[in-house]
Amino acid sequence: MSSLQIIDQKNPAFFVEAFQKAIARHESVLLVNSTWQTSERTQIKSLLGQDQRPELLTKKSHILIPTGGTSGQLKLAIHTPETFSASAQAFQDFFALERVNCLCILPLYHVSGLMQWWRSHLSGGDFKLGDYPALKRGILPDWDVSNFCLSLVPTQLQVLLQVCPQWLAQFRLILLGGAPPWRSLLEQARQLQLRIALTYGMTETASQVVALKPADFLDGKDCAGQVLPHANLSLSKTGLISIAAQSLFLGYYPNFDYPKILETDDVGAFDQAGYLHLFGRQSQKIISGGENIYPAEIEAAILGTKFVKDAAVLGLLDPYWGEVVIAVLSLKNPSDLDRVKMAIAKQLSPYKQPKHWLLVEQLPRNAQGKLNRIKLRQMIENRYQ
Repeated sequence: MSSLQIIDQKNPAFFVEAFQKAIARHESVLLVNSTWQTSERTQIKSLLGQDQRPELLTKKSHILIPTGGTSGQLKLAIHTPETFSASAQAFQDFFALERVNCLCILPLYHVSGLMQWWRSHLSGGDFKLGDYPALKRGILPDWDVSNFCLSLVPTQLQVLLQVCPQWLAQFRLILLGGAPPWRSLLEQARQLQLRIALTYGMTETASQVVALKPADFLDGKDCAGQVLPHANLSLSKTGLISIAAQSLFLGYYPNFDYPKILETDDVGAFDQAGYLHLFGRQSQKIISGGENIYPAEIEAAILGTKFVKDAAVLGLLDPYWGEVVIAVLSLKNPSDLDRVKMAIAKQLSPYKQPKHWLLVEQLPRNAQGKLNRIKLRQMIENRYQ
């Protein structure tokens, strides 16, 4: 029987050390965000039961990864060393990397950070921990990064492009995921010849199952990319994406019997060359006056104006239209709202343009850049109730 080790470390180096030791001993681990407060910790205690060191039901080691915190109750996705290795090997094969060297500035309690260590470990590559606050101040590592991979969320790329664009240009590969990037950000990266790889994946698939190779990105493509060799994707008649993969999780703890195919909430389409294009989340779709509207398109247009630090779009119930579009913005200059409206009026159909605008200092996002839509909707309801 495999006991469960809870890794609750604020220091990334201690986190890696504890995780590595547990895996070497074939123990199961639960990854914890050390900044969690009472609400999240209470949810985890409830999931684990009264005994906070429960024994899992098989002799294999498991990796329990929290997910779902930005949209509701926390869940624990169950992975194994085998699912992690399948993802890492597919990554290595897809990008033709003999060894995967990673500079990690993403949280290790999330697959976006932890999989970087696993890729380096599996391939015999180098894994180094970075200091994102230092990078934001222009304090850069004094060693050669030309053979390293860097993983970023769009907001991090936006910041680092202002601080150290030439340093970014040295990386062999820059993975970009976690949230939809906006066109002006990608164009800026392309002008600097950054070797960007757009990615599509999730906790349940142990990171990306689709990626865009840097050569395609530099050629002008902005889509999600091609399916990695360990995965198969299928689309429903309405474009909903289903995923089968060797890296697919086993289920949500304590249930180990999840179907072998993951039905996502994401909507997309394949082009004739086999590249996946993402349109947005089905559950976030806004239906206004009978028209289907995906927030991601509007958010990208707003962010592309360069007057905005951050933006999110939601649907607000309306007795006449059914729903109307509302944009929540953090502006660089509060007086620039009219400029934003004028800029997107040239890009979006009238029915896609927000009917309400809410200005805030900061949008509620987690460390991976994912929006907490529950908190955001509460902000909107407090304003418009």
